[in-house]
Amino acid sequence: MDTLECQHKNVKREGGELICQDCGLILEEKLASEDIQTYGEFYSDSQRDYERRIRLSDSKALQDPVIREKYERIKTLEKWFRDYESDFTEQKKTIELIKSHGIGLNIDNVKYREIKERYLRYNKYHRHNYQNMVIIFLAIIWLEIKDTTNIRIEEFIRVSKELGHKINKKMLANAMLKVKRTEKMLKDKKDASSLEKEIKNKIKIVFQKDLNSISYKEVQDFFSNKSQFEKTKINMQLLVDKILNIIPYEQIQNLNYKAFTAGLIYYIGQTLTNRKIFTQSIIEKHSKFSSTTIRKRYHLLKEILGAPQELEL
Repeated sequence: MDTLECQHKNVKREGGELICQDCGLILEEKLASEDIQTYGEFYSDSQRDYERRIRLSDSKALQDPVIREKYERIKTLEKWFRDYESDFTEQKKTIELIKSHGIGLNIDNVKYREIKERYLRYNKYHRHNYQNMVIIFLAIIWLEIKDTTNIRIEEFIRVSKELGHKINKKMLANAMLKVKRTEKMLKDKKDASSLEKEIKNKIKIVFQKDLNSISYKEVQDFFSNKSQFEKTKINMQLLVDKILNIIPYEQIQNLNYKAFTAGLIYYIGQTLTNRKIFTQSIIEKHSKFSSTTIRKRYHLLKEILGAPQELEL
């Protein structure tokens, strides 16, 4: 058909353009002509129909369990990305669920803060999809609790699966390796003095936490009153600062600082007049480290500082 004779009555929108179905002429410029009302009405009807079909297809898709699961996962992903830099809600919820299954019961405020800092530090340098973010988070939790729990890794994985996370032993091991590799990379960027200060500050925090967890009732036979007990603990904390000032960084940089702190409590306890107050068993109870570990750290401190009864600072 000759385009000069075509009246362009059979018009449809294709690819964002108005095209005459009879002659093939593109009529986009026609929108500014006197016939704009006709084309405008045609476009509006098409748009409404398009939006209606999209809503219907979305509604049908969400009735499919597989698609709905993916949709819910996307919503959770949005929360994880939003919360990990703000209130950490989703991550904290995961920790509480794990604790409700009897795992990670020793995650207190100090450990919770360390888990959060470790996770944020890792994600600062890496981008991950939802599944990997969860696996990395579970790996960090396990790294924080594995040395102070009697729970086996298989039990931790089983509970994680019950909470809906797809994970196995190999995935967890790879995730822990990634976290450690990243932390090693970051440590290499720091100078020794800042690392020394960071580790020693952590030791002070754990020392105070573990020491304060020992109640007066457990040791009241050795004190005339509670105020005397509190004064002893304060003096022990003051002694920690003096001891850490003379311990070289090389002696603690590759140690588990929490286990080292357990040995330090016992060592300082042996500097007291009565050396039977802070026994290995009572420190084991509150630090969650075995008597063997405490004894090894104690002997390490003896090599560095000498016998506790002869300590002069």
